[in-house]
Order: sequence, then structure tokens, then C-alpha cells
Amino acid sequence: MGSRFRGNDEILEDDDMHAYRTHTCGQLRADSAGETVRVSGWVHRKRDHGDLVFIDLRDHYGMAQIVTEVDGPVFEVIEGLRAESVVTITGKVEPRAKDAINPNLPTGEIEIRAVEASVLSAAAELPLPVAGEQEYPEDVRLRYRFLDLRRETLHANIVKRTRIISDMRRRMEAAGFTEYSTPILTASSPEGARDFLVPSRIHAGKFYALPQAPQQYKQLLMVAGFDRYFQIAPCFRDEDPRADRLPGEFYQLDLEMSFVTQEDVWNTMEPVIAGVFEAFAEGRHVTPAGSFPRIPYSEAMLKYGSDKPDLRNPVLIADVTDHFVDSGFGIFAGIVAGGGVIRAIPAPGAGAGSRKFFDDMNNWARSEGFSGLGYINIKDGEPGGPIAKNHGSEATAKLIAALGLGPNDGVFFAAGKEAQATRLAGLARVRVGEQLDLIDKDRFELCWIVDFPFYEYDEDEKKVDFAHNPFSMPQGGLDALNDQDPLTINAYQYDMVCNGFEIASGSIRNQSPETMVKAFELVGLSKADVEERFGGLYRAFQYGAPPHGGMAAGVDRVVMLLCGAQNLREITLFPMNQRAEDLLMSAPSPASMKQLRELSIRVVEQPAAPAKKDVEEIVSPKAG
Repeated sequence: MGSRFRGNDEILEDDDMHAYRTHTCGQLRADSAGETVRVSGWVHRKRDHGDLVFIDLRDHYGMAQIVTEVDGPVFEVIEGLRAESVVTITGKVEPRAKDAINPNLPTGEIEIRAVEASVLSAAAELPLPVAGEQEYPEDVRLRYRFLDLRRETLHANIVKRTRIISDMRRRMEAAGFTEYSTPILTASSPEGARDFLVPSRIHAGKFYALPQAPQQYKQLLMVAGFDRYFQIAPCFRDEDPRADRLPGEFYQLDLEMSFVTQEDVWNTMEPVIAGVFEAFAEGRHVTPAGSFPRIPYSEAMLKYGSDKPDLRNPVLIADVTDHFVDSGFGIFAGIVAGGGVIRAIPAPGAGAGSRKFFDDMNNWARSEGFSGLGYINIKDGEPGGPIAKNHGSEATAKLIAALGLGPNDGVFFAAGKEAQATRLAGLARVRVGEQLDLIDKDRFELCWIVDFPFYEYDEDEKKVDFAHNPFSMPQGGLDALNDQDPLTINAYQYDMVCNGFEIASGSIRNQSPETMVKAFELVGLSKADVEERFGGLYRAFQYGAPPHGGMAAGVDRVVMLLCGAQNLREITLFPMNQRAEDLLMSAPSPASMKQLRELSIRVVEQPAAPAKKDVEEIVSPKAG
């Protein structure tokens, strides 16, 4: 322990009190007045009021106010303290004057008048402030993450994260699941992202992969007869970061069930996920278990322009292609004649405002890489704008009636090939909801997106590929794979969505070896390929595999939503930066020649990066 002071004289330990604390900084209340206590923590703030000096002393549990007079026994020690120094204070608990009570602080009715002070660790000048929560450059925050984690909001988020995960575990166990741990060193698996490879020293030239998900292992557990598995599973994907996905690693609530239909999975997991949200929603509305809407993928793409719809937004997209067949508005008529579509995005109440809103939306669409947004603005029942003028009054009236628009509404139009129009309409729906303040921020609206396409056409590779999880059961089974156009086959796949974020994804699995082989043959892989790449799963299916299914919920995204954070870095202990670097630990870092020789690896020098101008020319504006 550092030196303890009473006045200017160093003293020895001469009492029976604990060396560091009798109470935590957040523990003391008015009924503690008169007690002599000892607390330890960090100097959060220091305030000099002339004849008195105040310190806000902070620990993991809360804050306590320390006070000493300028002629008090520990004034010289306290006066010289920097913020974030670690100290032990011994003193008497006193009630605050009525006008000094802080109702926002649990300890706000008392203060500790210091009689002893011990400096345990003096802080150097801080590279970023802890008190105040000011915005600060990300590289500084990550390099000094141990300081960043002391800040109130981030510290509270991390504590809440741990409580949420504990709550998930309790609910899963109550639902009859048992937690099993699956391997971290495994084989490469096609989960839609690059693997992190781990070189084998014993088997030169061969590599393990860190699991992108425990997909095959949890299916093998079902084949092995364990029935209901779950795990708070670490997953590793070598992919580019974004706001709702961290580079490197993330965690998911992974689960699998035997002898179930997809309805069984939904009915089992709705109470778990809704219960977790309700426990941490702090009064905000949560979609009740048993009432999650089940929205087919095709309907979601039409009505919301996304398979991750934010149901707090009341705006619904409508297909109005038929209204513009042979229309007087030649641009849209030409798009329709060429096989394109027209999607309408209502803007409730927007017609009562100025035209600037409509022009700003059009400019926004162009900034996103689209040609623009057409619109009709209705003011006092009179439709205006080029589309209304050229489309014709009678046709415009029919269009407005079909969309159910009011006398002071507006409507935007996304036109083009279906994929392009769908994407623009979805983005415009979100922006209209935000700009017109239509979204109720005090709600958690949960739903299932169901009936995903099993296959999609890869334009780059010019071939059919899996749209999502390749281990899913196609609707119609082997007959569908043999008899249907692959691009018309749906899968027993489903996502859980909350407020515009996919928070879980799952499926009923394909446990038939013949169906598995056929599914992979349609994307160009042979039976031999299947046996080589997925040999463990394929062999297991030869020996009695029960029907099974499950899902994985993104722990990080659930926590982000419940904390009201805008970025996953705000709910993660030690995240990497946008370049997938750990600035605190300086990772990744070069390996020594000795390490490389042991692994039979030679590093190949990469070509020099292009000049800045060249980078701007080859990188898409939307990269990352």
C-alpha cells in the first residue's frame, strides 16, 4: 500500500479497518451519517471552492464526494492530485446541506470529510479526458482503451453487456437447453466470409481455420443425440468492418434443436429473445412473444425494400408499375416498357411543407449513386410536380387513390431494374421516416423474415450459388432440387429482425445425404467435393440424423440495440479499428524469423500501395 497521511506526517497502519475500503464509492447513504469509513477509487473531478476542496471519487460501483478544508489534515495531499490518480480516503460520513444535495447521485445526500489520504498510484497527464464524455479521436480512444473504459457510458454498456449475456444463459437453460463448447481450431467452412487461417507447426504447409460459426459442430451434436444445444460462441471472420459488424471476432447466441419444424424454433425462441429485450428495455415497448410478424422475404423486399425492415417506420412501399404503362410521363413509361419497375414511397404530410424537402430528397438519392427520385407533392388536394403534370390529371388521381394519399401528402418514386428500384425505395423509405420524424424511438419491433430464396445468381461468376446457409433444407426437398428451376426454390430459412437490424439467422437443416449432394451439385460441386469439404457432416448423415434446426442471435447487435449505441465499438471491451488493427496491443504484428521457420512459412512481400490519386480512382465511393 502507498503512504497514508494524517496532515503532513506519514503514519503506520494502526487501526482495524480494511487496508483499502470499508465501503464502495456507490454504497453510502444518508443512514450512514456519523460513521467513519474508508473508500478507494479514482479522482474523477476536483473542485476548489476557496476554503474547501471537493473530490468526486469514483470506483466501479459509483461516486462519492470527498471534502476537506484548506487547513484540514489532508489538504496538501488532495490539492496536488491529478485526475485519475488512485487514492484511499478515510473520513467521517456527514449529511450534505439541503441546497447541496445531488438528487441525480445515489450518494448525493452525503459526503465524506477526509481525515486520512493515501495515494496508491499517481496519474500522469491524461491523453484523453475521462470525466465529461467528450468526443475524442477513435485512434486515441482505442490506444488508451483502459482509460476509455473508465468513462461512464462505455463502462455502463460493458456491465450491461455482461448482464444481458447472463440473462440469455438463464433463459436458455430454463427452455431446456444445455451449453456445450465447440472447438476453436477447426477446418475451413463456407459461411460467406474469409477465414482466419492458423498455420500448423506439426503438419507443415497445412492450416486450421478459426470458426466463422459452430455450424457443422452443432449439427453433429444433434446427430450425436444431445437434442438441445446452445453456446455463447466466439466467431471469427476476416471481413471488412462496418458500424453493425466488428472486424475479426464477434459473439453469438448459437443454438440447435432436434425433431423440430421451423415453427418450433420460432415458438421456442420468441419468449427467450423478447424476454431479454423486456428485461433491459427500461420501459420501452417490446413486441410480445407469440406475436412476432412472419414476413415472407418477397413481401419484405416489396413493402420495405429490405430484408431487415424497421417496423417502427409506418411508411410502406407500393409497386405502381401498372399505373405507368403507356403513361404520359415518358421516362417512367420507357422504363416499364423495358422491363423495369416503379416503386412508390409515400411521405405523409410532406406536401404541406416547402418544395425544398422534395429537392433535398432528390439530391440525396443522387449522392447515393442513383439517378434521382421522382415525386408528386400534394398541397391542399392539388398534386404538383413534373410527374403529375405529364402523367395526366385522371391517371394521377387514380394513382393517389390507389396509394391512399391525403390532401397534404407527398410520394416519391424509385424507377429502374427491379433490384435497383428495390434498393433505392428501401433507402428512401428509411430516409423519409427519419426526415419526417415518423419513427418511434421508444420501441423494439421484432419480426421474422421467412421463405428466403435457397439460391441466387452470381453475376460475377455467372453461375448459381447459395443465397444463404448451404446446409439448409430446401422447401420441397430432393424433389424440388430435381424438378424446379433452382432460382425458384425457397429454403426453410429465417431471420429475426429488430428495428432495421438482423439480430438472428437460422434454418431447418438438410440432414439427408442425397439431398445434400444434390444441393451442392447445383452450384457446381461434386459428390467428391462434398465428401472432401464436409466429410464429417456427410459421414454423420449416413448413420441416422434426426430432423434438426436452429439459429444464431448476434450478441453484439442485441447489446448495441439495448444500450442505444450507434456503433459496436461502444459495447465491446477491446475492439479493433476500421483497419482491423488492435492499437492497444499493436496487433497484428510481424512474426520473428524463428517463428516463421517453425511454421514452415515464408512471408511474400506485397506490392507497394498505389498513390493516393490512384486509390481514389480504383476504390468505389461506397467501399467499406
